[in-house]
Amino acid sequence: MRASTPIVVLWLVLLGAPAAAPAAQTPAARPNVVILLTDDQGTLDANCYGSSDLKTPNIDKLAAAGIRFTQAYAHTVCCPARAALFTGRHPQRGGVRNWTQGDRHGKDSQNLNMATEEVTLAEALKSTGYRTALFGKWHLGAKLGHGPLDQGFETYFGHLSGFIDNYRHFFLHGTGYHDLYDGNEEIFRPEEYYPDMLVERAVKFIEANKAAPFFMTVAFNLPHYPTQPIAKFKDAYADMPMPRQAYARVISSVDEHIGRVLDKLDQTGLRENTLVILMSDNGHSIENSAGITVENHTSGYPRGHYYLAHGGGGNTGKWAGQKATFLEGGIRVPAIIRYPAKIPQGQTRDQVVTIMDWFPTVLELCGIKPEAGAPKLDGRSMVRVIADPMAASAHKILHFAWAKNWAVRRGDWKLIGTFDAKSSTLRRSLHNLAETNPEVKDHASAQPAIVNELAALHEAWAKDVDSK
Repeated sequence: MRASTPIVVLWLVLLGAPAAAPAAQTPAARPNVVILLTDDQGTLDANCYGSSDLKTPNIDKLAAAGIRFTQAYAHTVCCPARAALFTGRHPQRGGVRNWTQGDRHGKDSQNLNMATEEVTLAEALKSTGYRTALFGKWHLGAKLGHGPLDQGFETYFGHLSGFIDNYRHFFLHGTGYHDLYDGNEEIFRPEEYYPDMLVERAVKFIEANKAAPFFMTVAFNLPHYPTQPIAKFKDAYADMPMPRQAYARVISSVDEHIGRVLDKLDQTGLRENTLVILMSDNGHSIENSAGITVENHTSGYPRGHYYLAHGGGGNTGKWAGQKATFLEGGIRVPAIIRYPAKIPQGQTRDQVVTIMDWFPTVLELCGIKPEAGAPKLDGRSMVRVIADPMAASAHKILHFAWAKNWAVRRGDWKLIGTFDAKSSTLRRSLHNLAETNPEVKDHASAQPAIVNELAALHEAWAKDVDSK
């Protein structure tokens, strides 16, 4: 905790006592909080979401014991989704408007790092006595002083960039760089399977802190490419066509690792009083290229080594789009919450919720109430929606932005602004979610009044978030 940062000190004061809540919500009885964040898991990519061709028994059991959301929104790519999750705010407020720095030893083109003035969920919970840990992907900046240990996490093991090879632990785009850290120490453990390493650290953390309470995020790097499954699924789905086959193998691999974390909660007797959240950061990837295109790549892989997503593999059902788009397939993702002691089991919720909503939801379920003067949250607590399937969503309008592209949704209409770098122009397209083939048709020319209304909403929002 950065005691010199005024806004963090304010949170320490405001969050130092539990809200008016049942006596069971004393600090000693507050629930543990576990966030399981998958990477590039598409809109419907779990058996419980209707993908009957996938084997995801652990995700399915989690949904059966909790609430599954059918209209949950994250973001279009990794960085803004993580900023929104950890701060409960639009990522632009913390300066996350484009790709953040990934190489701690280098200087990426944007050289962006999330502002340390942002107060994370880890900081808020740590200030009330929670032990905090992050295992896996950070992707909010690699510069020393901007990592997880500087944003409320007491323990960190993982990678700072967008992805790494699971065996050599190198970021593979361009000429590549090594990216594996234990705290702030770069470590080298070649040929050890990275997802196994993450889960081993996570279960050890649970064991060591079972008398806590604790807040732990396991930010998996799967099903993100490289599609390197665990041995159990190396030859699975043999009759499934590519690229679904490769994608299914890593979906089942991450499901297996999710099961290991959930099993540890059961073995330690923590299941009932642990709040578990599962969500993906964005839709499935269709990234494809020639792979490594340089000689003497830092990873040691030869030129021509392929490591991407084989052009797709995700299931969006009727929804159009994928990662890096603002169509539903890019931003609508699986999301589940389980908290046996407090919330219903085996139910679904169809209301709009967002990845920013977890911040206030966790605080409310933990009996922690911020007061006037705390940083402005854009997320809204889901507690009413969790309790009542008929409760109204807190979100009438949704906003997204990344680089020079943006989207705004109101009701069934969504306006998307796409910047064309070659012509330096912005194209606006208008899409409808209620059609038989949602978002396929562009209604912009036929509905100029709706275009103008939504564009005005975006402009007002952009002005607000840019002012923080």
